Order: sequence, then C-alpha cells, then structure tokens
Amino acid sequence: MIAAIQRVSRASVSVDGELVSEIGAGLLVLLGVSVTDTADDAAWLAKKIAGLRMFRAPEGQPERSVLEIGGDVLAVSQFTLLGNCRKGRRPSFTRAAPGPEAEALYEEFCARLRDLGVPVGTGRFGAMMEVSLLNDGPYTLLVESPGERSILTRSGEPQ
Repeated sequence: MIAAIQRVSRASVSVDGELVSEIGAGLLVLLGVSVTDTADDAAWLAKKIAGLRMFRAPEGQPERSVLEIGGDVLAVSQFTLLGNCRKGRRPSFTRAAPGPEAEALYEEFCARLRDLGVPVGTGRFGAMMEVSLLNDGPYTLLVESPGERSILTRSGEPQ
C-alpha cells in the first residue's frame, strides 16, 4: 500500500455535486492498494498514520499525531498512486489491485484507523470524486507499507 498524506485544516469529498464526507483539522490520506497487499499491510499503515507526528506542539515543532490533536482522517482510494510512468507517456496500472480486492483492503484500512480511535471520513470507492482541501503547511508525506515493492526508491529496496 502507498499513501500520500497531507496535513489539512479542512478537507471534503463530493460525488456528482453531493457532499459525501468532510473533516476539520486532520489528515487527507490518498490510498493506493497494490496486487500484493494484504490485511497486514492495511493494519501496519493505519497504525503508522495514526501515530505520525505531523502536527505542531506549542513549541512549534511537529511533535503530535492526529490522535493526540483529536483530528480526523479523510481517506480516499486512489489507484493512480500505483501508476508506473517509466516507459512511454501512458501510465501503466498493472500494480494496482483489482476493484473488489482494493475496496476490501481500503475498507480494512479505514476500519483499522477507527479501531485505533481515529474518526474517519471516506470517499466513495470507484466513483469520480472531487476532493477539496486546505493544506496546513503544506506538509505532505508518502508512506509505503513494508511489503510494498518500493516505488519511492530507485532500487526497489525500502530504506
């Protein structure tokens, strides 16, 4: 799994002009599920994201997690994070999990965040969504689950 995580003051997702979900201060998580991902990857990534210190403490340094600030997560499935653009001009999405498997692991990821005490808003899986956000920073991280063949490093080995 790969997640693009943005610290936000607020974020929302709409489908066909209908507001599906919105959050205040917290994290917008764009989540890509690969063909090799398992429920263990979903659990690991949820725990990692819930504990990431991305929010400022009174001293001004990012020392607090979304759990510690009482923030929310807006989780949006985004298979395009797994797009391979190394050859040609059209991305290849062969590493992205098929819809039913991806949806199940996306739901597992959201459930695991909720189990950890993080309120989670969601998009609508498979729909054309409009995502709005107000970045806080901006502060954006890319995080991969340990089982994922890294797309963030050239060698494919996690660092």
